[in-house]
Amino acid sequence: MTRKRKRLATIFGMLAVLATAAGLVLTALSDSVAFFHSPTDIRNRMPDSSQRIRLGGIVETGSVERQAGGAVSFRVTDTVESVPVAYVGLLPDLFREGQGIVAEGHLEGDGHFVADTVLAKHDETYMPKEVVDDLKARGIWKEGSVVPVADRVVPGAGS
Repeated sequence: MTRKRKRLATIFGMLAVLATAAGLVLTALSDSVAFFHSPTDIRNRMPDSSQRIRLGGIVETGSVERQAGGAVSFRVTDTVESVPVAYVGLLPDLFREGQGIVAEGHLEGDGHFVADTVLAKHDETYMPKEVVDDLKARGIWKEGSVVPVADRVVPGAGS
């Protein structure tokens, strides 16, 4: 084997090892990746129930119901659609109706979202970036505030 062929074989060997390592890293990280969806996105194209997703929006006014054992159910809306959410555990201190949240979990086949993590805003001016971007794209966001959910008819709120 010539020197040139040895060099090429070494380069291809290193590329194969690098590709294998990158594949293993991506496979390991795929379990922790959560894609962001708004309630309208979920209603229009249901994600796979095995896929971990982030649901972002505003907690619909009058929808929070606390049950025994720390279970809480509420609806998250983007003022166009809303999605029912079930969560078991302690909610953040700043969680309340009419405020922006991001919930992480998975979607059940019947359209109910089961959250294992709920993140609430941390001060009176903060809204998660994904939620702001989505609300701006829909023309709902006003700088410094959002149109209150109680002032709009929310389709699907009764379902």
